[in-house]
Amino acid sequence: MNAEAYKDLTRREFDRAASQFDNDDPSIYNMCRKDYPDILAEVRKESFHELLDAGCGTGAMVKLLAKDVPGKEYYGIDLSEKMIEVARENGETIHFRQGDCENLPYSDNSFDVVTCSMSFHHYPHVEDFFQSVSRVLKPGGRFILRDMTSNSVFVRWIVNHIELPLVNLAGKGDVHLYSLEEVRRLAEQVGLQMEISEARKGMRLHAVMRKPAIE
Repeated sequence: MNAEAYKDLTRREFDRAASQFDNDDPSIYNMCRKDYPDILAEVRKESFHELLDAGCGTGAMVKLLAKDVPGKEYYGIDLSEKMIEVARENGETIHFRQGDCENLPYSDNSFDVVTCSMSFHHYPHVEDFFQSVSRVLKPGGRFILRDMTSNSVFVRWIVNHIELPLVNLAGKGDVHLYSLEEVRRLAEQVGLQMEISEARKGMRLHAVMRKPAIE
């Protein structure tokens, strides 16, 4: 399956899910909420002014951040137009837009922080995504990435060669489960310095990277 086919599956999946995405029904989408406290803890560590949430979905996390750390400029972008429509409800102070995270439509050196939670595994060109994140980060800025991972080669093989092709047939645009080493390599390729790289409880990838400051 090519890149546009993956993106089309992802767009259609989340357009369908948008209206019910934030309800309390048990679903795989509710797993996203488990990432919010760890991301919030990272965001609180340093002062910042502009923050972008890449793959923001309905904006639930960035709205939480804006409430917890007010007085900042918050932005959210997502491939799904329906998700952005829901995000704009009760999100008047946040700048939401529909767009492709592999080609972020923002100026160079725009953000102190970029976050991405449970969206990364949908991107067919992750090298482009990392390059785009590095470009829009200010020197000294941080990239906080949460997704799924596993230290087990066997588990990753099962997921990538059996599970994900099956969920693609079911209409989901999941592309790949990445190892910590693959994420480290992606960061190095675009000059981001890895500060935290962990496989946490529940197969959670927790990574924090920094764009080098200008000396």
